[in-house]
Amino acid sequence: MTVPTRRLTVAQALVEFLAHQYTERDGTRQRLITACWGIFGHGNVAGIGQALLESGDAMPYHQGRNEQAMVHAAVGYARHRDRLSAHAVTTSIGPGATNLVTGAALATINHIPVLLLPGDTFATRPADPVLQQLEHPGAGDISVNDCLRPVSRYFDRITRPEMLIPAALEAVRVLADPVQTGAVTLALPQDVQAEAYDWPEEFLADRVWHVRRPAPDPGALAEAVAAVRAARRPLLIAGGGVPHSGAYDALSTFADATGIPVACTQAGKGSLPHHHARDVGGLGHTGTAVADELARTADLVIGVGTRYSDFTTASSTLFAAPGVRFVNLNITSFDAHKLSGLPLVGDARAGLEALLEALSGHRVPAEYEREYARGKAAWDQVVTRAFSWTDRAARPTQAQVLGALDRVVDPSDVIVNAAGSLPGDLHKLWRARGRRDYHLEYGYSCMGYEIPAAIGVRMASPDRPVWALVGDGTYLMMPTELVTAVQEGIAIKLLLLQNHGYASIGGLSDAVGGERFGTAYRFRAPDGTYTGDPLPVDLAANAASLGMSVLRARTNGELADALAEARAATRPTCVYVETETADTVPGAPPAQAWWDVPVAQTATRPAAVRAREEYERYVAGRRRYL
Repeated sequence: MTVPTRRLTVAQALVEFLAHQYTERDGTRQRLITACWGIFGHGNVAGIGQALLESGDAMPYHQGRNEQAMVHAAVGYARHRDRLSAHAVTTSIGPGATNLVTGAALATINHIPVLLLPGDTFATRPADPVLQQLEHPGAGDISVNDCLRPVSRYFDRITRPEMLIPAALEAVRVLADPVQTGAVTLALPQDVQAEAYDWPEEFLADRVWHVRRPAPDPGALAEAVAAVRAARRPLLIAGGGVPHSGAYDALSTFADATGIPVACTQAGKGSLPHHHARDVGGLGHTGTAVADELARTADLVIGVGTRYSDFTTASSTLFAAPGVRFVNLNITSFDAHKLSGLPLVGDARAGLEALLEALSGHRVPAEYEREYARGKAAWDQVVTRAFSWTDRAARPTQAQVLGALDRVVDPSDVIVNAAGSLPGDLHKLWRARGRRDYHLEYGYSCMGYEIPAAIGVRMASPDRPVWALVGDGTYLMMPTELVTAVQEGIAIKLLLLQNHGYASIGGLSDAVGGERFGTAYRFRAPDGTYTGDPLPVDLAANAASLGMSVLRARTNGELADALAEARAATRPTCVYVETETADTVPGAPPAQAWWDVPVAQTATRPAAVRAREEYERYVAGRRRYL
């Protein structure tokens, strides 16, 4: 029997194949790869570039300014589509390809699907070396794209046209798999991209990848139910697996029925709205006082969709009760087994529903509910004080900036952040209201993520106001995608906070005896010392030069007006504010739990000696959960 075929180049076949891939969950079907970002150069301009041109509306193209930023935009998009839709990213060979590495690591660490299509050097080697080729004297088949292997969940190099069929199928399988998903790389030698081949029509036809909701093993479920029933002070941790699974209603129903309080990681914040009676806020080093105190005294911790990072566990010092045990509901066996916990391997929504049904009316003691309700109310007063101001003409603190934004937004708004001191303040203070309204990238905490991610979020949710919250240090890392927002008419809102230095790392440096070395933007004198005057850098003018509408806010009052104006804007708009950094002005509350950053064991400077003494005091409380 003759198999129907079509003659296309490798690049044309790949683009058409991707345009026909779908995911399906709970009966809803959607395109898996909905668009492709690209910056063209030799290695992809005549292959993937030509194929995208021919594809037209079948595979929309978006032009980026920085390869790393394109990956960040794709990650923001995929996360807000619950990992059921994603974007591809294509680059030239050489620096275009290596610029993908940071974005790929971020995607893989956070379990977010993105397809990377870097150009590669000639497979047939008609000229060797070519421009930007890495020559390795011990292996002729190595290129710079091999840097992407350790940060990709799947990697392949297509050196013959027929290799594309199994490689493309495997790549899409990984992208659509909630257990394995992350960055997927198909390295494409530039000569192979342009080579024609007779492709089976079946390869180019519609294909649906079903995303299942596996339930936990019945035996493990019975053990978990027994552990919950025996616990007097259980605490549930909502991680990123809750929003990825769409388990919001299941979590709310479970918490209401059992009375178990719910703390959250950065990725899980917003799993319950802040006004929910069982929500006790962020957990760990950047957590709330009430959540961290509950964690210290919990006899059972139920982790749902969390990978237990060191910020969540306060570097293994937070869960301090002598007999504390863990029940871990997670789609991945790897994470479900952490902290020697009882593994409930399964989908977060399916697992919570099964657990609640098996608990059959069980509820925590009433006094425990009253205890954490008091703690929640007390912390809410802390937040109100940090957010409030009385002097309209005063310069706002960073916490007051968040308070002003808190008064402007509603559940439809999305805030995007990743690095600096803002993640800690947001985790402790921000009042999440709606689903997917809190977008913190804290698996990699990558400076420069916020602006391109906000573009991706807005593309995924074009009817929602999207705010990129950015400090001056982060802004200087990667402002270039503002041009993309202006070019594409993507009306993100940039809230740009200027505090003249790396405030987060400056504070950490102080705490570990580093005396803020190398963390401020200051003039350097001939003797090597730094003056107290900030550099004459005007980031607002820079944002305006990139096409943004810019609103300068110098005071609390002006900030409130500017935020309201920005929220109503229909084009990309920046609100620029210099924050008050004086130690005499109250700001956000300090960290409620420790974080392990090793301090020099021997030092001559007094600050480092004192920091080491403090460090050893905390280290004594660290434990292994066996």
